[in-house]
Amino acid sequence: MELLIITAIKEFEEAIKTILKNSEVVAFSSMPVAGYSNGGSEDMKSNWFARDKGESESVLFYAFVAENNAKKVLEEIEEFNQTNEVLTKIHAAVLDIKESNIV
Repeated sequence: MELLIITAIKEFEEAIKTILKNSEVVAFSSMPVAGYSNGGSEDMKSNWFARDKGESESVLFYAFVAENNAKKVLEEIEEFNQTNEVLTKIHAAVLDIKESNIV
C-alpha cells in the first residue's frame, strides 16, 4: 500500500478526478489549498504555481492505493503534463506505507 499525493491548480481538479477514475482509484480525498510562490530565479515551467509571486487557488488529493494503481496514476499524469501546453503541471508523489490499520 502506498500514499498517493497530488497537487495542482484548481483548474485541473476535474482532470485529476478523471485520472483517478481511469486508474481505478476507488476512494480518495481532496481539499482546496492555497498555493504560494515567493518568486525567485526559477524557470516558470518548473514553478508549481506558474506565477512569480502570490497565492494560487489549488487542490490537494490523497489516496491510499496499491502500487499498480499508483503507477497508473503517475503515467496518466505524465501524459497529461506532456500533452497540455500550460505554464504549470499536475504534481504527484507516492510514499510507501510501512504500517497501517487499513485493511
